[in-house]
Amino acid sequence: MQLRRRHWIITDGNGDTEEVEGEGVVGEQPVLAPGAIHEYTSGAIIETPFGTMEGSYQMIGDDGRGFDIAIPRFRLERPGTLQ
Repeated sequence: MQLRRRHWIITDGNGDTEEVEGEGVVGEQPVLAPGAIHEYTSGAIIETPFGTMEGSYQMIGDDGRGFDIAIPRFRLERPGTLQ
């Protein structure tokens, strides 16, 4: 299967949201074999020290059919905030 697109909903600590959509992740559209792992590093700019992010990846299966994988909400924090 191949990761084709991403959709993120980024919410800052004030409840302001931004949606980000686009092809692949960090300029790549990786092809993943069953059980394979693809790791990457990315970031988001928010106006508050904390926020959340959630979204989905749009995938294309080996049979050519598309499907979405939901990414549950997770916490964002500025580097050094909890030191």
